[in-house]
Amino acid sequence: MQLSISNMIMQAGPMGKMVMLTLLLFSLASWSIIFMKSRMYKKAMNETSDFLDAFWSSKTLNDANDAAEQFPLSPEAAVFQAGFSELQKINQIRNKGDENRGNEPLEMQLATMDNLKRSIRKAESLEISNLGKSLSFLATTGSATPFIGLFGTVWGIMASFHDIGMRGSASLAVVAPGISEALVATAAGLAVAIPAVIAYNFFANQLGEIESEMQNFSTDFLNLVERDLLSRV
Repeated sequence: MQLSISNMIMQAGPMGKMVMLTLLLFSLASWSIIFMKSRMYKKAMNETSDFLDAFWSSKTLNDANDAAEQFPLSPEAAVFQAGFSELQKINQIRNKGDENRGNEPLEMQLATMDNLKRSIRKAESLEISNLGKSLSFLATTGSATPFIGLFGTVWGIMASFHDIGMRGSASLAVVAPGISEALVATAAGLAVAIPAVIAYNFFANQLGEIESEMQNFSTDFLNLVERDLLSRV
């Protein structure tokens, strides 16, 4: 008889079918995440490249903010908008003070940088959290599905031994079909786990690169603001 995976699954018992259905759901969910993250990361990196070109070619921060609005998927653009918004709030508070606030010491002006840094760090954390969503499911799939498949295999082997006891025969013709059906669960578990593990490692590496580039941009942005404060002294 020719090997037919579909026939083995259809002839499996209720527990075996439940295991295969569980693995199928894990597989569909993990592949959906893989395709979604592939598009998201690609768009994020492309928009980041375009935003950085626009940012460094902008003459003022207002121009850079207008450019950032055109790249909603760029983490660097989101970080800049958070920092720019905080700068506007700081300036509004200063403008509401008396005229002597404009002559405050440099130490007082640089102290406002703490608020800006906190705002930028919060924006970085939010962007990394957003980009990293659902990656934990890939890790869970990679670690759990082999054991789910192994459970199906063990259950199938137990059922095969039960059939052997009922028939009173342990010939290869009696044992082989049940054992082969049981081993399908292990193969299915590995088939679900391997792509999930590869994808998780790939996306985790990309996320690390995105985070590093975002932190470099944040440092450059903060340096620009500090140099602007120093130039006013």
